[in-house]
Amino acid sequence: MNRFLPKFDRYTLFARLFPAIIAAAPAIALAWAVIAGKEIKLVQAIAGTALTVLLMVFADIARRRGKAIEPRLIERMGGLPSVTMLRHRDMTFDAATKARMHAFLAEKLAEPAPTAEQEAAVPETADDFYRRAGNWLRENTRSKKKFDILFNENITYGYRRNLFALKWPALVLNVLIVIGSAAYLWLQAGPLDLLPVFVIAFLHAAYLAIFSTRSAVEEASRIYARQLLLSTESTELRKQPLAAAKPHTRKKKAEEPGALAT
Repeated sequence: MNRFLPKFDRYTLFARLFPAIIAAAPAIALAWAVIAGKEIKLVQAIAGTALTVLLMVFADIARRRGKAIEPRLIERMGGLPSVTMLRHRDMTFDAATKARMHAFLAEKLAEPAPTAEQEAAVPETADDFYRRAGNWLRENTRSKKKFDILFNENITYGYRRNLFALKWPALVLNVLIVIGSAAYLWLQAGPLDLLPVFVIAFLHAAYLAIFSTRSAVEEASRIYARQLLLSTESTELRKQPLAAAKPHTRKKKAEEPGALAT
């Protein structure tokens, strides 16, 4: 049956598919309890086609839900962390490190970085520069081999964001499954071992309530942004060609909050 399984890259597997599977854990446990003891040939007959489709659907749902909540998360944080951390008034980096970042990014973008005075006078213009800088960094740090730490932080952010986006639908599904299983036992509709379902439902709800939180997502986004900006110290990035000097026009797509992570 393994030959029917889709080949997922590491990001899709950990950041998209795993959150969806965790969110559906009680339903998966219930399905397993139902098919346990059935003829395995029946399972194999439907698994080849259905499993591939379901896994792709789960991964897509997790990503879409995560993207849907991302604008609110970014607004709550006061903007993209990769933007806010480049501001002169932000204290994430010391002044000397931030000056090197600004100088490096100004060279790559072929435009001057805003000074502290310019940022205070026209913050929107300064943030435009920081957005372009963040976009340039994301485009030039896509190598998983050269920027493996950054890639892993992006996976962590994607996992937490997507799981948090599925939190309430998963908890509602959890409650419905527990109620349905309890009703089944009460009606004594037939022999069915539902103890694993109740145990998984309890652990599932506890995990989501304790660990899948907005603050956990925000923490991961800031760690990712910090690592992204620290990549300006990388010798690999310093080999990148300079941008052609030309007037810049704002592109709406570059401002989309979804640029934080895929």
